[in-house]
Amino acid sequence: MKVKVPAAVLALLVASGANSETLTLGDVIRAARHGSREVVAGQARNEAAQERLRQARGFCLPSVVLQELWVRTDSPAEVFAFTLNQQRFSLSDLMTSDPNRPTALATGVTRLEASLPLFTGGEVSTRIEQAGSAARAAKLLAGWVGEQAALAAAEAYVMVEQAEEFEALVTKARETVAAHVGVAAAWVDQGMLVRSELLRAEVELARVDDLLAQAQGNARVARANLAFRSGQPQERRWDLDPLPRPVALGEDVQVWIASADGRMDLAAAREGLRAGALEAKVRNAAFFPKVALIGRGDMVDDSVFGTRARSTTIMAVATINLFAGGSDRAAVAAARWEARAGAEDVARFADGIRLEVRQAFEAAQTARRRQVTAEQAIAAAREVERITKERFGRGIVKTLDVLDASTALREAETRELVARAEAQAALIRLAVVSGRNLEEVLQ
Repeated sequence: MKVKVPAAVLALLVASGANSETLTLGDVIRAARHGSREVVAGQARNEAAQERLRQARGFCLPSVVLQELWVRTDSPAEVFAFTLNQQRFSLSDLMTSDPNRPTALATGVTRLEASLPLFTGGEVSTRIEQAGSAARAAKLLAGWVGEQAALAAAEAYVMVEQAEEFEALVTKARETVAAHVGVAAAWVDQGMLVRSELLRAEVELARVDDLLAQAQGNARVARANLAFRSGQPQERRWDLDPLPRPVALGEDVQVWIASADGRMDLAAAREGLRAGALEAKVRNAAFFPKVALIGRGDMVDDSVFGTRARSTTIMAVATINLFAGGSDRAAVAAARWEARAGAEDVARFADGIRLEVRQAFEAAQTARRRQVTAEQAIAAAREVERITKERFGRGIVKTLDVLDASTALREAETRELVARAEAQAALIRLAVVSGRNLEEVLQ
C-alpha cells in the first residue's frame, strides 16, 4: 500500500528550498497535512481499517477450500469405507478375506468444499456494522492527525519567524553596543571618560555577544524543526513570508466551544462507541441457531490426485448452543457494561474538549492583550532611548545610562516579539482545538 502525497505540495517545497523562494504559512500547512510521517502513518492505519471492513463483508460470501488428503490405514471400518469410496469393493474379496484384519489400504482424496452461512443470529451482519464504524473512525482519525501535523508545522513556522526576528534584533543591539564601546574608548583616550565606564560597556558587549550566539543557535534549530514538521530534510532552508499581525478574537468563547463539537477526533470516538455498543448484539447471537449450507465434491483413488472415483455431498447444517455454563450471558452483560463505560469516556472526552477550547480561548485573549501592552512599552522605551542619547551628546548623562536605555528598549522589543509570537501560536491552536479550518481562521 502506497500513500500518495500531492506532487504539487512537494514540488513547491523543493523549489522553494532550491531557489530560496518565499515560503508561506499556507504552503507549510498543506505540506504537513499531506506529507508528514505521522500523516502517512495515519493514512496507512485508515487503509488497514478499510481492508478489515472488506474482510468482514467477505464472511457473507461462500468460502471455497481445496484439500488433498492421503491416508494409509488398516482400521477395519476405514478400510471398508475407503474401498467403497475408491469403487474397488468386491463381494468376493470380502468373502475370501478376514474383514476384522484387513490389509493396510492407501487412499488419496481430492476434496473441493464450499460453505455458505445462511443464518448466524445476526453475528456476521453486526460484525460488518462494527467494522464499518471502525473504518469511519479510522478515516476521521487520519484527518485529525493531519490537523495536528498542520498545527505543529504552523507553530514551527511561527517559531522560525520569532527566532529569526530575535536574531536580527540582537544583531542590531550588538551593533549599537559596539558603537557605544567605540565612542567610550575614544573618550577615554581623550580623558573625557573614566575607564570604568568603558569596561562596563565592554561587559555589556560581551553579554550581547552571548545572546547573539544563543539566538543564532535557536534560529538554526527552529529552521530544522520546520523542515522536520514539513516532511523535508532538516538541512533545507526557506525564506518565510512574514505573518500578519494577530487580531482580536471577534467571537464569544461559546461560539468556539460549539464549533468544537464537530472535531474529527470526537466524531471518531463516537464511531468507536457505536462499534463497542454493537458488541452486546454480537454476543447475543450465541443464543440463536447457526445455519449453513455445505457442498462437497471428492475424487478418491489409491494415490494422491487420483480420479478413479467421484462423489458429491450437499448438507444443510444447523447448530445451537444449549448450555455453556452461563458464559454466553456473562459475555453479553460484560459487553453492555463496557458500552456503558465507553459512553462515559466519550462524554468525559467531549467535556474535556470544551475545557481545552476554553483554555485556548483565554490563552489567545491573554496573549493578544500582552501584545498590545508590549507595543505600548516599545513606544515608551524608544522615546526614553532617544532622550537619553540626546542628553548623552550634551554630556549630561553617562555611557552607562545610554546602555541601560538601549537594554531597556531591547527587552521591550523582545517582550513584544514573544507576545506577538504567542498570540499567533495561540490563535492557531485555538483554531485547531475548536475543530475549525486552520486556513480560514488565519485569513
